[in-house]
Amino acid sequence: MATEHLDGKQDKACSHGAAELLARRYQGVLLRYFARRGFTVSEAQDLSQEVFVQLTRPEVVERITEPEAYLFTIAGNLCHDHYRRKAIRQAHPPEDFYENFHCSAEFAPDRLIEGREELDLIIKILREMPERMRNVFVLARLENVPRAEIALRLGMSKRTIEQDLALATAFLAARRRRAT
Repeated sequence: MATEHLDGKQDKACSHGAAELLARRYQGVLLRYFARRGFTVSEAQDLSQEVFVQLTRPEVVERITEPEAYLFTIAGNLCHDHYRRKAIRQAHPPEDFYENFHCSAEFAPDRLIEGREELDLIIKILREMPERMRNVFVLARLENVPRAEIALRLGMSKRTIEQDLALATAFLAARRRRAT
């Protein structure tokens, strides 16, 4: 599955080095691609970044034979997904949810106070964590960012991300046990 990359070398699929080369060459092109389709500068930057994140996923890397063509396939799919989600949100605005939402016994005042106290405790514990561990935990557990993307964003290996996440979870559990 060897292909010729932009630098003229034969290599397997799309390595991270080849992805970086593609990013340098196509970042501006992708930004214009998304801008022409009505995205804001910020949205275009986010979508462009998502293209390169998807391009370097291990399960994708093994199957790509033409990275440049695949890059625009990903971009087109991201546009399609964005507009599909936007249409769904417009067809079912969140106001409908809130109008149809009824308070139940689950949200009794004493339960809300307990929940708020638990949340305050968790925030306090998160602030006590080392910064790197906290960042990994927040991205993985609260923002549901895939581990590979966290590794890419923070410039760390996926294994280090997994280790920091395990340490953060243990740290949080131990501190919660001590507090109760």
